[in-house]
Formats: sequence, structure tokens, C-alpha cells
Amino acid sequence: MDPQAAVGCLLGTAVGDSLGLPFEGLGARRAARLLGDPLQHHLLPGRGLVSDDTEHACFTARALLLGGGDVDAFGRELAASLRWWLAGLPAGIGFATLRAIAKSCVGFPPTRSGVFSAGNGPAMRSPIIGVACGHDRARLKAFVHRSTAITHTDPKAFHGALAVALAAHRAVPPGEYLADLQSMLEGEGAGEMLALAGHARDSAAGGEPVARFAEAIGSRGGISGYMLHTVPCVLQVAFRFPTDFAAGLREIISAGGDTDTAGAIYGGISGARLGKAALPQHALDGIAEWPRSIDWIERLATALASGGPPPPYFVPGIPLRNAAFLAIVLAHGFRRLAPPY
Repeated sequence: MDPQAAVGCLLGTAVGDSLGLPFEGLGARRAARLLGDPLQHHLLPGRGLVSDDTEHACFTARALLLGGGDVDAFGRELAASLRWWLAGLPAGIGFATLRAIAKSCVGFPPTRSGVFSAGNGPAMRSPIIGVACGHDRARLKAFVHRSTAITHTDPKAFHGALAVALAAHRAVPPGEYLADLQSMLEGEGAGEMLALAGHARDSAAGGEPVARFAEAIGSRGGISGYMLHTVPCVLQVAFRFPTDFAAGLREIISAGGDTDTAGAIYGGISGARLGKAALPQHALDGIAEWPRSIDWIERLATALASGGPPPPYFVPGIPLRNAAFLAIVLAHGFRRLAPPY
């Protein structure tokens, strides 16, 4: 595994998540008037925090490390991390993910805890799986499927998560990516994801803004949290900006909608391809996380690439961090009620 890809993937996820979070749920025009440049932190003055998107990516990296290459062990480790995460009272948890983790808490195994949903939760866990397993297509499918099934059982969720994992491994050139994706997707509804990925390629080749592309595939008012909206839009931006992390991230956040997750998924894909050096340094420096800091995330990625032990952190600090996060997000929400409109 390429250490630069692993580090770039997790840090790119954190940057896309933290910059996108303050824009979540805003329309493109209101976001531009209220907040301004998407490449600056707006949750706090000059500072940002990550949400569940980055946390789930880190849990996935840790499960890959502790699972030792065994898909069953990986599933058990990831499910355990999600249960502990729920115990820390995180803010803004999706309803499908909440129901699935609740099932896990009462004894459902990782293969049976998921609920029927095509939300984009599994996609935020997939880029790091692509980095770790992309060289072995059968292994890639197995690990993406297990990660997905823990929370989501709609086949669309798996198809989208697999498309993201493959993109993190080889996002460009689009023609080769689509041929690879076609060879891996199968089952009911697989053709829909493949057709949307092809549409994303054609849209990117024509230089179409992603906001217009989102409308064309039925996602009006920004990029929604539906897997067949989020993933095609992320692919479209990855195809349009194969070597410019910042330009792609500005584009996808500016489209509005589920901006933290779309930004996190794009950041994971592009960061894996381009490495840490391509990420805006001021955005990395501005992430004020504790106890799972940016330094801790980088050490986790390095451990995953090298096979070393996962780095420790101050676990009792998580509920305190989550309480502060909730207060900050609520204050930001009240700020958004005020002008300019």
C-alpha cells in the first residue's frame, strides 16, 4: 500500500468534510452570500471541525489495520467501532445508520445489522478501502460489501460505495475507470450506477458545472444524500479536476446540498490520487480537532500503510468533544437564520 495515498486519502477526507460542513443544507446562492469562499473555514473564525464522515473513514482504516486482511475480522472491528461511536453521543447521525448500529448493539452480527437504505453513508467509508484493497478486485468487492452491509442493505448503496472505492484507486483516465467499474458491478440495479458514471464522464468532458449536472440527474437544490446523486456528482468533479484538489473541492461545495459528505468523499478520492502535498495547507492547519487530531489521523494512515499498531488517543475526551461540537453546530445554525439571504 502506498503510504502517500493512505495519508492523502484520510487527510483529504478531513479537509473536504470540515470545509463542507458549514455549507450543508444551504442553496448555492445563499451559501455564497452568507459564507463566501468554500476553501476557507467558516464553522469557527478561521477554524473547522470534522463530522461523522471523517470519523467513519478513520474507523474503517482502523478496522482494516486490526482485521489483518480477514473480511470477517474487519467487519467485527468496524461494527465495534460504530457501537462505541454511538456511545459517545455523536451529533447529526443519519437515521439509517442509527437504526443499523442499534441493531448491532442488541446482538445482530455485521452481516445482518444493516437496514434497507441507499443513503450515502457507506460511500464515506469507501475511499480508504480502495487505497488498501484496490490492487485485488475480489478483495475490494468483499471489503466494500462488508462495510456497506453493516449499515445499508439496498444494492444501490453497495454499487455507489464500490464506485467510490475504485475511484480512490484509479479515478483517471475515465475510460479505463468505467471499463473497470463495468467489470465489477453486477446484480439488480448495477446498470443504473454504471449509466450515471458514464453520464458523469460525458458531463465532465463537456466542462459542465456540477450544479447543473446534479439537476440533470434529478438532484435539485444541491447534491442530495442519496447514493445515486452523491456518487455521480463526486465522480463528475473528480473527472473534471484530476490534478487540482482545491478547484474540485470548491466546485463540489459550491453546488450546495449535502456538502460535508460530498466534500469528504471527493477529498478522499482526490487526496488518495494526489497525496498530502495537494491539499490546501491552511485548511489542514485550521482543523481544530481533539482528541482525534489531524496529527492522529495522519499517524493512523501511516500505521495502516506500514502495518504498525493504530495510534492511541484520549478516549474519555470523545463525549466532551461531541458536546462542544453540538454546541458549535447549533450556534452556527442560528447564525444561518440571520441575513444576508
